Amino acid sequence: MAAKKKQTEISCDVTIVGGGLAGLTAAIGLAQEGFEVAVIDMAPKGDLTAVSYDGRSSALAYASCQLFEALGIWKHMEPFAQPILEIRVSDGPSLLHLHFDNETLGDGPLGHMVENRHTRLALFKRLEEMEGIHLLAPEKVAKIERNSARATVTLESGTVIHAPLLLGIDGRGSIVRKHAGMAVSKIDYQQHGIVCSVEHEFSHCGIAHERFLPSGPFAILPLTGNRSSLVWTEKSHLVETIMGLSERAFESEVSRRIRDFLGEVKVIGGRWAYPLNLQYTQEYVAERLALVGDAAHGIHPISGQGLNLGIKDVAVLIEVLTDARRVGLDIGSTVVLENYGRWRTTDNASVYAITDIFNRLFSNDIGPVKLVRDLGMAAINEVTPLKNFFMSHARGTVGELPKLLRGERP
Repeated sequence: MAAKKKQTEISCDVTIVGGGLAGLTAAIGLAQEGFEVAVIDMAPKGDLTAVSYDGRSSALAYASCQLFEALGIWKHMEPFAQPILEIRVSDGPSLLHLHFDNETLGDGPLGHMVENRHTRLALFKRLEEMEGIHLLAPEKVAKIERNSARATVTLESGTVIHAPLLLGIDGRGSIVRKHAGMAVSKIDYQQHGIVCSVEHEFSHCGIAHERFLPSGPFAILPLTGNRSSLVWTEKSHLVETIMGLSERAFESEVSRRIRDFLGEVKVIGGRWAYPLNLQYTQEYVAERLALVGDAAHGIHPISGQGLNLGIKDVAVLIEVLTDARRVGLDIGSTVVLENYGRWRTTDNASVYAITDIFNRLFSNDIGPVKLVRDLGMAAINEVTPLKNFFMSHARGTVGELPKLLRGERP
């Protein structure tokens, strides 16, 4: 006869399912404002911070870095952060291009490149400095129950967590979203993103390159030292062959796409491939529940905005919940959560549309389309107000910004 599991009960203000980049950031931000938080994740800390975990790096917009600074996280990230000083966008071998330079706006870099592993390590370090956070990992959710008064999450270990609000920050396959029966719209791009890092002979000078090839964008993104992160978009039916290449053959393909401006190039570490699609929910909130980050929206990496959208969700949610508690409102009530939902669904919808259009426009080699997009890039490059708008968008400073993205406490 199996031993009966010992049941532990936790009561807190907010339960978060998902301890990834956005989930831990939300927990830290809420705890800093005095909320008691429980975070549940299936993966042990050691797996999440292992060099072999996923190999990805993120282009953190200037506004996102402001949030990390305001939450006391940036001090742990900064030694591993490479400032993005310029962005150069080109259409294959075309001489027409788009060039963004941080000196044009004159108030700091366009953003920073940080390897996801170092961001995770920084989040865990900040977590150790905080009070009011229960980190439950590795743990699996067995049952979710919600009613008009609270949300209850039961774990497979027998632990039960009660809170007036449940946050689903558990990625594209969100179990919280599935539990709530929230529909998802999906577009499969029939593309994969191949990710790896390279060392190179010459300095990248803090310049991020986005090259549009017929199969999709090829991004060369600067990391600290003479290193860069590559995001190579390829048609899905070719990915198995590419991933199966020998080290020498794979490195040869990478070098051919980079060309010679960085000198000799060597692939370092592993290589990973991820399917690319667009998916989003129409609604971000339900009774006692809100979706954040990839649980609500996942986009193509063409604009480098995926994690930044999730960070903006976090900033808005923290501000909405802090304001609600300040005036004595129930933080899990429909009226409070709808404030978050309205703010984010409208803002995010424009990003879905832009990334989808850009990917379709640039992932082909049709002559007339290629001419139109090349002339469009050249025109934007010459119209200063329009160019500045796109730079501000890259920095995450367009639209109604929550206080944390301005570097202020909510």
